[in-house]
Parts: sequence; C-alpha cells; structure tokens
Amino acid sequence: MLKLYGSTTSPFVRRIRIWLANTQHEFVNLQIFAEQDREALIVKNPTMKIPMLEDEMDGKSQVIYDSRVIYRYLTDKFADPALSWEQENQLTLIDSANDSLVQMFILSNSDIQADEDKLFFKLQKERVNAVLVQLNEQVDSGLFSSWNYPSVCLYCLIDWIEFRKLHNMQGLTSLLEFHDENSQRIEVTATDPR
Repeated sequence: MLKLYGSTTSPFVRRIRIWLANTQHEFVNLQIFAEQDREALIVKNPTMKIPMLEDEMDGKSQVIYDSRVIYRYLTDKFADPALSWEQENQLTLIDSANDSLVQMFILSNSDIQADEDKLFFKLQKERVNAVLVQLNEQVDSGLFSSWNYPSVCLYCLIDWIEFRKLHNMQGLTSLLEFHDENSQRIEVTATDPR
C-alpha cells in the first residue's frame, strides 16, 4: 500500500497527488509547522521535508523522500517510461523556481521581508525571472503540449504562484494560457489547495 505524506498546499506534494490520481494510495495531510506533525515526520524522514512516500509491501516498508525521487520510484515500480534528458532539464527548471519561491515564502512568513539589495533575494528573484521566461518560451514552442509529469509539475508551480501571489506573471502569456487550459482537469480540481 502506498502512503503519501504531505500538505494540501505544497506544490511538490500536489504534483505527486496528481500523478497518483488513478493509483490506489492513502494521503496523509500533515501540518508540517505543527509540533505533533513535525515529530511524526522526523520519525520517518530526517530531512523533515514533504512529500514523502511510504510503500509497504510484504511486511516491509520503503520510505522515499523528495518529489523527484518519488516520481522515479513510482516510474520504476509501475514500469513507466523514464523521462528524456529534455524532460529532466524541464524538471530542473521547474524545481529551481519552486525552490527559490518556497525559500522566499518561508522567509516572508518569518517576518523577513525581501530586500532587493540583499544578495540572497536578488539571486532568488533573478533565478525565478529567468526560469519563468524560459518555461514560457518552452510552452510557446509546444514542449508542454502533453499532460505528462513535467506538465503536471509546471501546472503546480504556476498555480502555486497564483494561489500565494508570489510573482507578477504579467507578460508570461503562454504560461498563463497553459494554466487556464489545464485548470479543469479532474485531478487538478480535486487537489486544488484553495
């Protein structure tokens, strides 16, 4: 039995929830900043990050950390085709923007305001801007025309940006159109953090 640990608002968790939409699994919704859930998380996952997947088979438990590794594990488990190198690069772009935005979001929730003059914030914002422009061009070129794992991850990134109001998406019309085109998929609406 597959058990996915995460929160309903995490874009990294949501991508796995969407990917598992047609696979029997249990979703354990954690409040990762609440003491009790943090204690439960650290017992199984010393990184204390979500998502985390637990696969119980034949009386043994395999715990997998990180959305990218979870996806690879599921691909292997269900004998799905591996991602191409181009798709791996797409995931690297998506993950880098997501990581930067998560870090700035956590700092903001810690009452540390983004200061344009501070190196950390300058580098994160430069990365997010460059990545979103590149992803916009890739969508415009048709590289995300199939609903595959990179597309799911891209959707989750854009939707999280819009949900949390993390970045001005003005001018990124291909990304916004991609978001609109996929917003009514059943697995998308079923995992909407709103």
